[in-house]
Amino acid sequence: MADDSAEAPKKKGGILKWIILLLLLGALGGGGFFAYQKFFAAQPEDTADDQQQQEQAAEGEDPGTLPGDGFTVTLPTFVVNLADPLGRRYLKLGIDVEVVSEEAVAELSKKEPMVKDTLILLLSSKTFQDLSTMESKILLKKEIVDRLNQILGGSKVLQVYFTDMVIQ
Repeated sequence: MADDSAEAPKKKGGILKWIILLLLLGALGGGGFFAYQKFFAAQPEDTADDQQQQEQAAEGEDPGTLPGDGFTVTLPTFVVNLADPLGRRYLKLGIDVEVVSEEAVAELSKKEPMVKDTLILLLSSKTFQDLSTMESKILLKKEIVDRLNQILGGSKVLQVYFTDMVIQ
């Protein structure tokens, strides 16, 4: 009788170990399948986009203007005081703007006073800390592109290039 009661817990423990082992194997298998689907299997959305781009290229349509394919406009150099507490720091910034077409070049020249005003207000609102890191400079480029696109209407500005930058 003592032997029967001693064997019963061992059987439960053995079965419990097998259940846990099967659950772990199932979880590992599911994780492996997910990783395969996510990282290794060909994704149908990407191939559909590639096929559309190939069809547009065959038809002669432009799938989208990329940076480097547009027209460049040089804006005058901006010299502004930074928004530091003592007001002793200033920023000198030279900017080239890449736009999508010659019409956008003409429109940018036509609206140059609004562009200057917007950029002076944006640049003078920055502090030295706002411009000290590479990430903040990239963010400033994006802000300038957004502001210029608001002025010109639509997404006519592709990229902004800093040609001269001095913070003192």
